[in-house]
Amino acid sequence: MGGRGLTDVTRLHDKQVRLLQTYFVNKEITLPLHAAVVQADDRCMPLDLFHANENKIATDEECTNMVKRQWSQKALHGRHPYDFSQQHVDIEASNRWLTREDFFAETEGILTAVQDQVILNRNYKKYVLKQPNVDMLCRRFGKESETIQHITAACEQLARTDYLKRHDGLAKFIHKN
Repeated sequence: MGGRGLTDVTRLHDKQVRLLQTYFVNKEITLPLHAAVVQADDRCMPLDLFHANENKIATDEECTNMVKRQWSQKALHGRHPYDFSQQHVDIEASNRWLTREDFFAETEGILTAVQDQVILNRNYKKYVLKQPNVDMLCRRFGKESETIQHITAACEQLARTDYLKRHDGLAKFIHKN
């Protein structure tokens, strides 16, 4: 649900700061050196130990919800979480392809880009890159707008060739297995 398994370094930083703050605040009770450091650190270091108890750091669940909310509010990328929020969508089955071990990272990246609709096509050039004077019509047939949906499933020109090859290849795979 957003990202490709990468660690959010900002969140990791905040957690480490909180752990260090907790360590110093707990030790200040028994060790005078730690108590002196806590008293002296009034916004002097990133830890800000003097105000450690006042600093609220969001929980993992709150951060996850915030990221999902920000993601779903994006004009282009928000389509993916919107599609996944539909009642008829099986999220686990839809994402199962991401757990395949025989994918190269590049292949996964390309497929994720297609899914997020950030492949360079005429629709992307006009509405995302905001390039002037872009002809929106499909360069293969010229009847409809060149979008990811059109390229992958709706182009009449591709239906006669590439879609048929894709269909036959899948049927061959199923037959062999």
